[in-house]
Amino acid sequence: LAGNPPVQTKKALKQRFLKLLPCCRPKSIPSLSESKTVLASATLSSPGFLADSVEDEFELSTVCHRPEGLEQLQEQTKFTRKELQVLYRGFKNECPSGIVNEENFKQIYSQFFPQGDSSTYATFLFNAFDTDHDGSVSFEDFVSGLSTILRGTIDDRLNWAFNLYDLNKDGCITKEEMLDIMKSIYDMMGKYTYPAMREEAPREHVENFFQKMDRNKDGVVTIEEFLESCQKDENIMRSMQLFDSVI
Repeated sequence: LAGNPPVQTKKALKQRFLKLLPCCRPKSIPSLSESKTVLASATLSSPGFLADSVEDEFELSTVCHRPEGLEQLQEQTKFTRKELQVLYRGFKNECPSGIVNEENFKQIYSQFFPQGDSSTYATFLFNAFDTDHDGSVSFEDFVSGLSTILRGTIDDRLNWAFNLYDLNKDGCITKEEMLDIMKSIYDMMGKYTYPAMREEAPREHVENFFQKMDRNKDGVVTIEEFLESCQKDENIMRSMQLFDSVI
């Protein structure tokens, strides 16, 4: 939303998006054929939640945080039972304790941007997933955010993006907040990208953002201005729709 990246195929965008989300890395989520094998062997009618076997039950007894019941998560998100089970296996691989703190989150995220410093942007993203602000992201937090991003309405997705940009959660985006976001993205991409990023690029990006979004020119972007501007931007609407079938 913060810019207009080059057009990518839906397949390429799906792969990139899944790589950017911690606990959804390729080694964490089985392929479609592997998922079918795993899920076919699961006892889908078993009570409780995401465990499919005695081994899973043993593993779950050692974690710090046990997820809510599967039926509850189905009601609270827009994922199916099978999708939740696959997502949980991937989450458990990366986060055996059942929760991930900010430092772990940054470590996972940094593996995808070795050429730059992704720590600041990862902190912003972590805070967006940590909706109860308890300093950790549980499986419930993770799938709730993921459900909004991937299966929510356009308004749901835009509200989630606005919350990401609204760093101090006061209901509006300032130029300082957007500049912090843009600098973190440029830091994450690294200094050796091609074509090389100009030092003044983040600030220019912010000015363009506010010229488009700040309708009443009061120096801040409200949620109403953000939603209205995004809904009128064909590129943003197209990018929102590309996430419809990521999982």
